[in-house]
Amino acid sequence: MIAILNSHGPLREIVPATRSLARVSSIGARAFLLEAPGEFDLAAQRRIWALSQTVRGWTDISEIVPGMTNLLAIFRETPEDPESVVARLLEAWDDARSIDLVGKTIEVPVHYGGEHAIDLPALCDLAGLGDREVVRIHHEATYRVFALGSAPGFGYLHGLDPRIYMPRKTVPSLKMAKGCVTIGGMQTGVAMLTGPNGWNSIGFAELQMFDPMSSTPAMMAPGDTVRFVPAWIEL
Repeated sequence: MIAILNSHGPLREIVPATRSLARVSSIGARAFLLEAPGEFDLAAQRRIWALSQTVRGWTDISEIVPGMTNLLAIFRETPEDPESVVARLLEAWDDARSIDLVGKTIEVPVHYGGEHAIDLPALCDLAGLGDREVVRIHHEATYRVFALGSAPGFGYLHGLDPRIYMPRKTVPSLKMAKGCVTIGGMQTGVAMLTGPNGWNSIGFAELQMFDPMSSTPAMMAPGDTVRFVPAWIEL
């Protein structure tokens, strides 16, 4: 997924996805979304990173937004021939070679359990695991930042163990606290804002992940490695 979709209007599929062909959809008149085929994995994301470097160099591009195994390309002007744009994007995807972004390692101290772990019991029931086992599985994994979005500084993290998969809520929590450590589908992250949230909270992190006054406001960046470190376990 990408961070910026709603502001660009509805998606219109131009090229459907196959096992080997990317999907391209138009969003309004100037934006095109390319979605990688296959699994949601690091290999696909590395090709998206490579594609981003290529498309960023096009002279008619206004902005690119790399997302979770996808790329949003926004053109300066409405293309006269949208099909030619699709062909360019697909050709660039076919030519893209996997690259890795070598980022920093971030350790996030977490208070697992406690008052903010409002969804831990439901996750345990779904997984058929005890709370301590869920916590252990979560903090022993190593995560990679695929993209930023949804809220300022929020990192979409890949690497969640499928044993603790938890679908997003059909009815969001109305006021989940900033700092909650959450699981949504096969992703995990740290809530950047207090407010409605459809992810599932299993703990809390006090580390400031976004500082608007800093020269680099977001702590996380694509390619970074993230480890969750138990600072306190209250179960």
